[in-house]
Amino acid sequence: MRQLFTNTTTLAGLVWRRDRIQIPIWVLSLVLFTVTIAAAFPALYPPGPERQIIAQTFTNPALISMLGPAYGIDNYHLGAIMAHQMLLFTMVAVAIMNILLTIRHTRRDEELGRIEVVQSLPVGRLSNAASAMLVLSVTNVAIGLACSIGLGFLGLEGMNWVGSVFYGAALTVTGLFFAASTLLFAQLTETSRGAMAYSFGFLGLSYLLRAVGDISSEALSLISPLGLVLRAQVYVNNYFWPLGLALLGAVLLTVLAFRLNMARDLEAGFVPAKPGPSQASRFLERPLGLVIRLERTTIIGWTIGLFILGASYGSVFGDVDEFVKTSELYQQFLPNIAGATVIGQFVAMLLSLMAMMAAVPALLIMLKLSAEEKVNRTEQLLASPVPRIELMGSFLGTALVTAVIMQVVSVVGLWAGASAVVEDPFSLSSALKGALVYVPVIWILVGLAALLIGFAPKAVNLTWLYLGYTFFAVYFGNLLKVPEWMRKLSPWGHIPNVPLEPVSLATVFTTLALSLALMGLGLYGYKKRDISG
Repeated sequence: MRQLFTNTTTLAGLVWRRDRIQIPIWVLSLVLFTVTIAAAFPALYPPGPERQIIAQTFTNPALISMLGPAYGIDNYHLGAIMAHQMLLFTMVAVAIMNILLTIRHTRRDEELGRIEVVQSLPVGRLSNAASAMLVLSVTNVAIGLACSIGLGFLGLEGMNWVGSVFYGAALTVTGLFFAASTLLFAQLTETSRGAMAYSFGFLGLSYLLRAVGDISSEALSLISPLGLVLRAQVYVNNYFWPLGLALLGAVLLTVLAFRLNMARDLEAGFVPAKPGPSQASRFLERPLGLVIRLERTTIIGWTIGLFILGASYGSVFGDVDEFVKTSELYQQFLPNIAGATVIGQFVAMLLSLMAMMAAVPALLIMLKLSAEEKVNRTEQLLASPVPRIELMGSFLGTALVTAVIMQVVSVVGLWAGASAVVEDPFSLSSALKGALVYVPVIWILVGLAALLIGFAPKAVNLTWLYLGYTFFAVYFGNLLKVPEWMRKLSPWGHIPNVPLEPVSLATVFTTLALSLALMGLGLYGYKKRDISG
């Protein structure tokens, strides 16, 4: 048995060496986000009867489906507010981190042939999977401990040390569970894309089961790992059994994943990939057809996801006016526009936020070009009579059109959800025009990715860092008192609050010209540089 894990700690050192920058960024971001938001709560929720009014608004089914069940309503202290309004979203962020890192060090490495090289050395059959889980376990514990210590030292009302430890433990257990489930999916599938689809699909299903269960069925919530962990009722009752069950589930999933890893062949999976046709269609004769074929799952998945996201935001429109008026926190997120209705400000905020979400699939498609180059598939294409300009242009064109599609479907979803609960919530045409104003802004990010691919392919991940900075500076700008110049460093900071405020043609043409300039430079650099980077 012991020989199965030979040199696991050595491989864990290699995993850490590869992610020595990425993991600390994740940990610091999550901890700083948690502690900073908590530190802002005393000013947002001063003591008084207003808190109880706010507490009652959270009993609305639409808000419960988004934030989780409201507990501690009778004494809605800052600890209960923090756990109720922020814990679920932070748990989802921790789950995403674990999914990405687990796939990176398991199925993706196996797909690229790295694990085959590693296993030619004196290591155990399970050493690679165990080393990835070891590093992720330490990472999740570090996040939990840092959040516990940070929240405990704040010493805010209701945020005692016991509750703070439970808050951090909830994040740790959630991370371990999704790392284990992703490791299991990595054994079932043959590709990293398949493992990614299953893992994020499981996360989405967990959120959906919790949302439905929190409203109508406790059993559904307990089936969901997110719903189960929320039953700990952090800072109020601090129940241990939900965390214990989730941790036990993580251990059992890890053991099952290890057993499957031993039973299967290297680079194989228990769910075989669907064989393609024996002959390619004429659609695949050019790079554009190939790009669309490669990215069709990404496009379809994100189209459905953003429509559902928009509809979920629209479902709260029936109570958004009363909710925002009684919540200092959410007032900070809304743009301060004189004479505008709360719903109008809410729509303006959502258009900006959903544009950031729409940038994700566009960037995924553009950065696929870089990923294909790293695994030497691009060389095979360029060995045929395929111009580099056409190859990059195909990825660029698909990403640009995808950005438009995502903007439209998210707004349509928002309008459809709002129309189900409010009669004539807002003008669909005005919202669509406002959403399209953000399209050139998204194209700037796509152009930045193209520029990096053309001149500095090893630095392409900086585009994700820039998108994360945009989210922080723009979305949390009012809450965290971010200086105006920091917002202006993002293209989002130059767009007015559409559709409430008019946007000048100069702004539209400037953002469009900048995006085209970045793309043009990227095409030029890609044409001239050595393809090996």
